[in-house]
Amino acid sequence: MPILTKLAYGFGAIAYGVKNNGFDFFLLLFYSQILGVDAELVGLALLIALVFDAFSDPFVGYLSDNTRSRWGRRHPWMYFSAIPVSVAYFFLWSPPETLTNNELFFYLVGLSILIRTLITLYEVPSSALAPELTRDYDERTRLMAWRTFFGWIGGTLIAAFTMAVVLAPSDANPEGLFNRAGFTTYGLIASVMMFTSIMVASLGTHRAIPTRPKAPVTETKRLGAIFGEIFETLTSKSFLALFLATIISAVATGLAMSLNLYLNTYLWGFTQEQISILILASLVGAAASVIIAPLFTRVFGKRKGAIIAASATLFLSPVLIALRLGGVLELMPTDGPSFLLPLIFTVAVIEMTLTITFQVLMFSMIADLVEESEVRTKRRSEGVFFAAITFSAKATQGLGIFAASLVLAYVSFPEGAKPGEVSEDIVLEFGLTYLIAILTLWIARIFCVRLYRIDRESHERNVAQAAAISQGTPQ
Repeated sequence: MPILTKLAYGFGAIAYGVKNNGFDFFLLLFYSQILGVDAELVGLALLIALVFDAFSDPFVGYLSDNTRSRWGRRHPWMYFSAIPVSVAYFFLWSPPETLTNNELFFYLVGLSILIRTLITLYEVPSSALAPELTRDYDERTRLMAWRTFFGWIGGTLIAAFTMAVVLAPSDANPEGLFNRAGFTTYGLIASVMMFTSIMVASLGTHRAIPTRPKAPVTETKRLGAIFGEIFETLTSKSFLALFLATIISAVATGLAMSLNLYLNTYLWGFTQEQISILILASLVGAAASVIIAPLFTRVFGKRKGAIIAASATLFLSPVLIALRLGGVLELMPTDGPSFLLPLIFTVAVIEMTLTITFQVLMFSMIADLVEESEVRTKRRSEGVFFAAITFSAKATQGLGIFAASLVLAYVSFPEGAKPGEVSEDIVLEFGLTYLIAILTLWIARIFCVRLYRIDRESHERNVAQAAAISQGTPQ
């Protein structure tokens, strides 16, 4: 595959990465600590949006698989989504100042549903291009590595820039992270990044449209028949294993990302500048995963490689948190040298490399389900599969942030508290509760991945049988 096509396709993940990072990293803090909405209500708002996703995402996937146009199955939806999702995302961070807390809750619910539906119209067709662009077992991992790399790079850069520049404390901005106007600036920058990403990916892969599989000519179907086909497609045992694994992993990621600022600010005592440095660990991890994920595929295979990556994360940041709870590690000192920041940065780089490698392998394993499904159902259903995974990723914001809000509520974490204003007992209870929750989720996802059954040999058999079924469909 031409490298420019890979890069353009990968660049398109920035839009989803920016949206995900904003929901994961800033949304809970912005709406609860700055706007004053109860943390439980913020989590509830995204949980409500998740219910809508459960119906809209698979339907969008089905539409993408069955769209017939001169621009193919995927690109009409990709182009359509660019402007509305960017505009909606800007207004998420610029709510009218006249809204009360209850009104802000409904505002958040409405915009969350709108943004997540619009990003689905781009992300599902865009993701579904991957198994169409290549059927090769190893090449799919490389393609997904670039896509995941750009997704993490986009989200990480905007977060680091926002923390270090837009929300940096200064004479003009003494409130720093708690400056409401700064989040309006963030929303504008993020919206421009999302629009640019979507257009680059759409235009960069446009030339491949004539060689992609065409949608089948089908009769008009009732809604029940459509969801019947979707259900048939998703009954693969290997898919169900990955779906559960991605749901659990997404919840864990949402929990970790949503509480990242709380952990670094209150548990470790880092300043905003130091937190900005730690955010950059994601950049290093994303870059390393471009090499590590394909290497794991060649050496271990995708399933075993994903299990190894997920298992190794159990012994990284959880160990540091346990040492902090046990009194072995203490808060970052306000003056004088300390090994704490370099230690946590190094662990974060390793953990992010393994986490992103796990995600790459999971996405590549999903792509390999397409031919297995085609052999079983005689239909190519890339859109349906990746719609299901997009839904599971959205659980990052829905169930993940909801879980984070429950952790904060369980320990009675005070709203609007500045660093140094929270008692040590509450901070330690918060750390212990988080540790138990994250380890439970991480262990559960490993057991799910073990149920996946497609390896290199079975994938190659499926590709050969699918090619025979398609009778000349480009490979």
